[in-house]
Amino acid sequence: QVHLVESGGGLVQAGGSRRLSCAASGRTFSTYVMGWFRQAPGKEREFVARINRTGASTNYADSVKGRFTISRDNAKNTVLLQMNSLKPEDTAVYYCAASLRGGSNYYSYDYWGQGPQVTVSS
Repeated sequence: QVHLVESGGGLVQAGGSRRLSCAASGRTFSTYVMGWFRQAPGKEREFVARINRTGASTNYADSVKGRFTISRDNAKNTVLLQMNSLKPEDTAVYYCAASLRGGSNYYSYDYWGQGPQVTVSS
């Protein structure tokens, strides 16, 4: 069982930066692939980024590659999403998720954070 608590949502100007954090409970954090997903109003939930169990490998959606960075600290049971050069189209609810299987599909993830809102204004 994993409980995920997110922080860092809010309002930011276009071109600015914001960092989301996700704190996980339990002592088996390193066994999970961690991912970030987002969902904008009227749209389906989409994959943003994922990181493997050790943090040595990452994968990004084309829409955020080069602007967003996912990282993890297994000693602190924490995963981060650094968002730079934000655009209005990045506006969405952002979800932290944990999966034993991994992948880019939301249904492959077993545990989810509460999904704070990130709003980017022009």
